[in-house]
Amino acid sequence: MSELFEPVDEHDRDLALTAPPTLAAFNTAGVVTAADIHIATALGRLGNEQDPDVLLAIALTSRAVRHGSVCLELAEVGSLLTDVDLPWPEPAEWAAAVGRSPLLALGVLHWEHGLLYLDRYHEQETQVLDDLTARAASTPPFDPSLLAASLARVFADPGFDEQRAACTHAAGRWTTVITGGPGTGKTTAVAGLLVALHEQAEAQGHHLRIAMAAPTGKAAARLEQAVRDSAKGFSERDRDRLAGTSAMTLHRLLRTRPGNRTRFRHHRGNRLPHDVVVVDETSMVSLTMMARLLEAVRPDSRLVFVGDPAQLSSVDAGAVLADIVHGFDGRADSPVVALTTAHRYGAEIGALAEALRVGDADAVISVLSAGHSAVEWVRDQDPASAIRATALPSALAVRDAAATGNAAKALAALDRHRLLCAHRDGPFGVRHWNRRVEQWLTQETGDPLYESAYLGRPVLVTANDYALGVYNGDTGVVVDTRAGRRVVVATGEGPLSLAPSRLGDVETMHVMTIHKSQGSQADVVTVLLPDEDSRLLTRELFYTAVTRARTRVRIVGPEAAVRAAIGRQAQRASGLRARLADG
Repeated sequence: MSELFEPVDEHDRDLALTAPPTLAAFNTAGVVTAADIHIATALGRLGNEQDPDVLLAIALTSRAVRHGSVCLELAEVGSLLTDVDLPWPEPAEWAAAVGRSPLLALGVLHWEHGLLYLDRYHEQETQVLDDLTARAASTPPFDPSLLAASLARVFADPGFDEQRAACTHAAGRWTTVITGGPGTGKTTAVAGLLVALHEQAEAQGHHLRIAMAAPTGKAAARLEQAVRDSAKGFSERDRDRLAGTSAMTLHRLLRTRPGNRTRFRHHRGNRLPHDVVVVDETSMVSLTMMARLLEAVRPDSRLVFVGDPAQLSSVDAGAVLADIVHGFDGRADSPVVALTTAHRYGAEIGALAEALRVGDADAVISVLSAGHSAVEWVRDQDPASAIRATALPSALAVRDAAATGNAAKALAALDRHRLLCAHRDGPFGVRHWNRRVEQWLTQETGDPLYESAYLGRPVLVTANDYALGVYNGDTGVVVDTRAGRRVVVATGEGPLSLAPSRLGDVETMHVMTIHKSQGSQADVVTVLLPDEDSRLLTRELFYTAVTRARTRVRIVGPEAAVRAAIGRQAQRASGLRARLADG
């Protein structure tokens, strides 16, 4: 896979003014930034390392971390960056230079199996490996006959055989990974498992302490609501067992320390008190957060990861869920159980999602071209009119509900349609299309929309605010009330009404990025694919966008962009998968 780079000019903040000649060439070509070079030269001074090839490897390792990898796969880096004509070192000599670097003995670099790590990420990966291995070394006690009776009761429908099997699997392990695409009943399995484990604890005279968490506030709210919805089919006593079970962000679960983003109040010396910890949307969990979570969970607590490894990974370094799933593949002690039967959406969206997951471009084109009511393909050279036909009525429905002060109706209307883009900027970006939707609204209603708190403005919270009780990923709408304009935010604990001035970290959400859409769904989803040369256009991005839809999905883009996305997978270097596979 080749990548595109933009050269750095003399006015660019990424230009390193005092870089060594070799690094300067890669810097001006846009391959590495001034920050990457600073890290390389600082480590070089620390260990008296002056070899330009080693310094280049360090700068590229820093770059790899910025792009989501945990380490640098030295043998592959040249082939990945084929668009740039630069003086790449000869591979064997390069590896030999790295292997004899004094920085390895100092412990600031680690060189294993052709992978070069900065110390922090090697330590975190090793910790995750060790903690997962230690948790797999023993099994929790449980009563099989009581478990079978519990699961037969909560999953009386024969259509939930996979959920019963997943719960049986989880009952006998300290760590479980429940995977599957959207709508395969992962949260239903979690609800049934929690009831069954409650009953196991009651038989022993204990009260089960449960924590449910997700990487974002929106995902946590969805988890809590989904568990509550799944429990509606349970008996009254089983519903009571789940009463009061709420979900929160991982940061809130671990309790952040002021001024420190990567260390928490709960850690190996102050463990979480819970008997069961459920983490949803685990594909979004970075290596750093996974390390912090594993060190905080008691060894005798069940830990249940829920997620879809085919989705986009964390915006930070690591693809831990995918590494765990593939690393345990074929092992007898695997904690992974996969759900495959889709319950949420119809066959057409399911067929498109499956074709994307396996990378079958011809099958994707076939589904898109079939003309199904649930899957639409817009190939217009100027898609504005097609986008307007869906985006404007959705925005008007939100505005009309907001004008009457009906916040619940406005929030519900917000989830009927979602326009998703890969980029933030440019002609295929969120900012451009947010402005277009606002222009259409002004033409239709006469509202000038120049105020930040204009009527019906949909907002996306972009930072956690623990004092207010709103979290990154929460969504809301500006509504008219008797007290004036208010922003009503959908949180895990219900709608929260706030003065607009109290919410600082928000952005307009007529359109949102596919990355930000993770952990949420909408009835109808419109996916605007970027140009085929976009480095963000990957199979994982496309799959994540499509699987946000409940009933209908519209793909806007030419066949070339569709095929480019399917043929380009996100590459994240990591040693965790191979180290798990080695046992």
